[in-house]
Amino acid sequence: MRLKAIAAAVLVAGMGVGTVLAAGEGTHDARVAMMKKVGGATGALAAIAKGEKPYDADAIKTALATISETAKAFPDQFKAGTETSDKDSEASPKIWDNMDDFKARSVKLGSDADMLLAQLPADAAGVGAGLKTLGASCGGCHQLYRVKKE
Repeated sequence: MRLKAIAAAVLVAGMGVGTVLAAGEGTHDARVAMMKKVGGATGALAAIAKGEKPYDADAIKTALATISETAKAFPDQFKAGTETSDKDSEASPKIWDNMDDFKARSVKLGSDADMLLAQLPADAAGVGAGLKTLGASCGGCHQLYRVKKE
């Protein structure tokens, strides 16, 4: 039974990577697809932390792995010359001006997820505490590099 759950998680993760690759590297659509993956993974963790879903170590591992992998690949979607897209109204020009900091923040999010994977939260409260760490990384980057819609 456990092997089936792991195989399903790998399949789902692979489908997500395929979706990103199909969207095209460095495009607005690829960026949006990656952020949706992080949002979905974060939502799964939040549901466990809030008690809306039961504690599920496999689901937590899958969500954290998704966040880690996506965060590490995300800065590669902001290649020079892609800052002029009309679709990217939420991507601040500061990303391209401060690419080293942008990459460092993304790596930090991936490292935070890896740390939680290495010391998997043992209960819903632990998942909630982990979400605070991940949220701080996400929020810090969004404060600097995301243009808020009015």
